[in-house]
Amino acid sequence: MKTNNLAAVLLSIIAFSSCDSNNVQEQELEEGITIITQSKGATLGYSKNSGINLLDKDGLKFKDLNKNGEVDPYEDWRLSYEERAKDLASKLSIEQIAGLMLYSSHQSIPAASGGFGAGTYDGKNLEESGLPSYSLSDQQKKFLTEDNLRHVLLTRVETPEVAAKWNNQAQAFVEALGMGIPANNSSDPRHGPVASTEYNAGAGGAISMWPESLGLAATFDPSLVERFGEVASIEYRALGLTTALSPQIDLGTEPRWNRLKGTFGEDPTLSTDMARAYVDGFQTSKGEKETNNGWGFHSVNAMVKHWPGGGPEEGGRDGHFSYGKFAVYPGDNLKDHLKPFTEGAFKLNGKTKSATAVMPYYTISYNQDTKNKLNTANAFNEYLITDLLRGEYGYEGVVCTDWGVTGNEGPNPEDFRGKPWGMEEKTIDERHYQVIMAGADQFGGNNDIKPVLAAYQMGVEAHGEEWMRARFEKSAVRLLRNIFQAGLFENPYLDPAETKATVGKADFMEEGYQAQLKSVVMLKNKESILPLKEKTKVYIPQKFIPSTTNWWGVRSEEKWEDAISLAIAKNYFELVKSPEEAEVALVFMSNPESGTGYDPEDREKGGTGYVPISLQYGPYRAEHARAQSIAAGDPVIAPTVTNRTYKGKNITAANFKELETLLTTKKAMGEKPVITVIQTGNPLVFSEFENQVDGILLHFGVQDQVVLDLLTGKTEPSGLLPIQMPANMKTVELQFEDVPHDMECHVDEQGNKYDFAFGLNWSGKIEDERVRKYKKK
Repeated sequence: MKTNNLAAVLLSIIAFSSCDSNNVQEQELEEGITIITQSKGATLGYSKNSGINLLDKDGLKFKDLNKNGEVDPYEDWRLSYEERAKDLASKLSIEQIAGLMLYSSHQSIPAASGGFGAGTYDGKNLEESGLPSYSLSDQQKKFLTEDNLRHVLLTRVETPEVAAKWNNQAQAFVEALGMGIPANNSSDPRHGPVASTEYNAGAGGAISMWPESLGLAATFDPSLVERFGEVASIEYRALGLTTALSPQIDLGTEPRWNRLKGTFGEDPTLSTDMARAYVDGFQTSKGEKETNNGWGFHSVNAMVKHWPGGGPEEGGRDGHFSYGKFAVYPGDNLKDHLKPFTEGAFKLNGKTKSATAVMPYYTISYNQDTKNKLNTANAFNEYLITDLLRGEYGYEGVVCTDWGVTGNEGPNPEDFRGKPWGMEEKTIDERHYQVIMAGADQFGGNNDIKPVLAAYQMGVEAHGEEWMRARFEKSAVRLLRNIFQAGLFENPYLDPAETKATVGKADFMEEGYQAQLKSVVMLKNKESILPLKEKTKVYIPQKFIPSTTNWWGVRSEEKWEDAISLAIAKNYFELVKSPEEAEVALVFMSNPESGTGYDPEDREKGGTGYVPISLQYGPYRAEHARAQSIAAGDPVIAPTVTNRTYKGKNITAANFKELETLLTTKKAMGEKPVITVIQTGNPLVFSEFENQVDGILLHFGVQDQVVLDLLTGKTEPSGLLPIQMPANMKTVELQFEDVPHDMECHVDEQGNKYDFAFGLNWSGKIEDERVRKYKKK
């Protein structure tokens, strides 16, 4: 008995000592924000103006987010994310869950005074209000309070410091509301290079610049992509971003699709490896930044897109518009489009195991619903979401619609409005209900809680209150789990000075620059014209910029401008003003721009509006196009258009003058060498000009300086083609939208075939381990 009493006393002393040894320190940030570090537990950040207090339990500190004086399970950082999410979901009202199911429209920091992303501050524009640029707009305050929204999509930010301060303002604001659920801020990709930006080893920037996705694919190096994810996630977290609306892992099997440049190319194996690496890099925290199972304060949830693959758009038209609503499968090849998801993003090498969110695309995956035989946009389709994604592949993460799928389409096919494909005749409330019943959790681009609550009532009428409440809680758990994993319930706050020091720091800029160098593909090097000697006399003609119409219907003016930054080019070459003075000509070009596959003028002249998308600069007549489109139909806008063929129609690229510039330059140069540098996001037809040039560099978006370093041999080219380059437009028309590697490829005058995984270095054709691993056998 005495022994037991002694043991109990000793245990009490040990417990007391253990609690006593929790060293707690307090740090004041700006505007009342306090950071608490404790040696035995989680770092906690809170605003003293939000009304919450810290609680002591077992000698440890916890945030009392719901202000009830107790440590609820969801406030207990010692519990698993799943336990905490389930506890909080059970405590939320339907209105609070409905708010979690919203994902905001695009938010600029600060809001613009007018147009896209406009907002007000105390009813005025920012300048008139006198408020700092990191203030919350009136619209943001409304959707955070009245609509209970907690997922915010950020686009442009004035500076990293402003982003950090806005984050702190937003987190303090929502911390004072309801259960104190933090904001989960997110971003589309934001690490693309600015061509004219000069780089040096000590330079920092607004954010590090890396190749676009197709450029990352051209490196054929998943480890590089994983490192990009690691760097990008550190910068995202320093900006207050905890979800990435990326990567775009659609297979780029349709060469005319204007979003192909955002993919990892057409190959299923390469795209799968790149998808896995990208998500591992973004989601995994390491060392002291890890809190549990790979998650921590360097982790960013990856929302992979677009399930089940948005690449096979019929004729290359895009699903943002009703004229491009159909993805088609003439090769019966859905399985390849699933691989980057099921074998890549959902089967990670790291401890986070799977991408935590998925976005279905706008498209109707035509005739792929083998259960209900419905042709609806993917977010509305129960078979694709519940049976295939969640059932067959066991996916339990968040499913969020693409932006605006529940809205109404415009009066014309070319209008950028809602995208309710397959549900055009339903109401907005009914579309929300259909998304929920299909198995999705969240509505992209919707700040308004009312249709979600209306959908809830539809579910109550159909299934009863208990069933519908359980359905909403299931989504709430998924949504909350991603916020818990990022550590936001413990500390959502940032030190703006640390943000300034982190985002775009010199080391990150250097890594991004080196990656850009590896992404450029040398396709031709006749008689080893490259590399050029520095201070070679070079003629660089100006580049023609055509007049184009953006998604909002705004038309730009055509113009001529310097092809690259001449200030940077002067550091490499002696620039001359005419071909006669030059030893070499450098002609910078962009891929052919022939539009989106739909032309209102054709419709106004009595046609259907459907026209070809050409991958060549010169005039093209679509003689080999399908006589009958695979899919068609819009019950609201164009119910009589049952055939979307463009067979026999003509088109010329808007930037045809770029080809003219090249050919004119070649004529003026005579026997002197001409080298062309082409930026592209799609395959293009080289037969129009390849035999007129001596060298070709192809890239997918890099800084000008990268190209100049390669042209002068400071670095050896190492990129490989992530997509085939077609021999002609006939092979483009005859290929299947859903099948990779099915085009006849261009063969140049040197006998080189511009096929997937082709590229040159100074020694000739690259035949390394990357080629052996990925080249189609």
